Amino acid sequence: MAKAAILEQVGSLTIGEVELAEPLAHEVLIDTKACGLCHSDLHFIDGAYPHPMPCIPGHEAAGVVRAVGSEVKTVKPGDHVVTCLSAFCGHCEFCVTGRMALCMGGDTRRDQTQPPRIARSDGSAPVQQMLNLSAFCEQMLVHEHACVSIDKAMPLDRAAVIGCAVTTGAGAIFNACRLVPGETVAVVGCGGVGLAAINAAKIAGAGQVIAIDPVPEKRELAQALGATHTVDAMAEDAVKQVVAISNGGVDHAIEAVGRQASADLAVKILRRGGTATILGMMPLDCKVGLGAMDLLSGKKLQGAIMGMNCFPVDLPRLVDFYLRGLLDLDTIIAERIRLEDVNRGFDTMRAGHSARSVIVFE
Repeated sequence: MAKAAILEQVGSLTIGEVELAEPLAHEVLIDTKACGLCHSDLHFIDGAYPHPMPCIPGHEAAGVVRAVGSEVKTVKPGDHVVTCLSAFCGHCEFCVTGRMALCMGGDTRRDQTQPPRIARSDGSAPVQQMLNLSAFCEQMLVHEHACVSIDKAMPLDRAAVIGCAVTTGAGAIFNACRLVPGETVAVVGCGGVGLAAINAAKIAGAGQVIAIDPVPEKRELAQALGATHTVDAMAEDAVKQVVAISNGGVDHAIEAVGRQASADLAVKILRRGGTATILGMMPLDCKVGLGAMDLLSGKKLQGAIMGMNCFPVDLPRLVDFYLRGLLDLDTIIAERIRLEDVNRGFDTMRAGHSARSVIVFE
């Protein structure tokens, strides 16, 4: 039996108990130690992105392996692991061409003939697993290709945020943008993902790193993590400010909010030949585009789901960056909370006041 935060209806989570199945051949049972609260979870909780219910959200997690299936080769009981929603099959077109983040992961889920991974505590009905993880729970039952072993010296509360916010933000810099030292970067939105992108841009040797956010406290955090300049996103002349600071526009503009206005801003601040990378989960009816002159100027627009990660390689490297003092995760985490306080944590997120809240399981 495991305690979990269950989405029974749109708007809020209910604390209850669930039963997890025994691991099948390629599955791993993990004792969850920490899980970050992510805007992606909030989109599902608030109904912006539909999902079958009841279900358990949560996908930014770290824990300790309790048991493994008979065919698992990548982790063993006692390993410290970070989970990632980019579960990969290993044999589809995307996997074999090095674009694992695009894998649909069909082989990593149980099929209809198998018992569900999660069920009500009385066994009366299944509870849907969200994004292959359902980490707002004391335990997770996942495919072995949804987690990776990390150095045990890594604190698990900080390791958790690597699983989504950091791999998305840093991955955008390292994998999607392939930033060249000296290039200019602007990051629109200084939540967990945006702050990770700013930190990674500093690590990668960006020339100017411009943080754009309406909240003064978040702009201050951005400066602590490596931003060389900050701009109020609500300023009427925000575009002009960025263009002036960067002497004509930025090489890379990263949208880390998931709003139409922030995506449009990212496109407007590009220099000739620049690239806008959209990371945020935008409302499903939103569209972002380039005009004729943008295209004639060589400007580019791209999406980068989960930072286009190859997480079995990327996540241990990000852990190493933290342990060497390069990656600042301590500043990104605003508070540590109990599972019972999850709704309050999301209320804080809705208000836009904090960078990252992390649930810590005792």
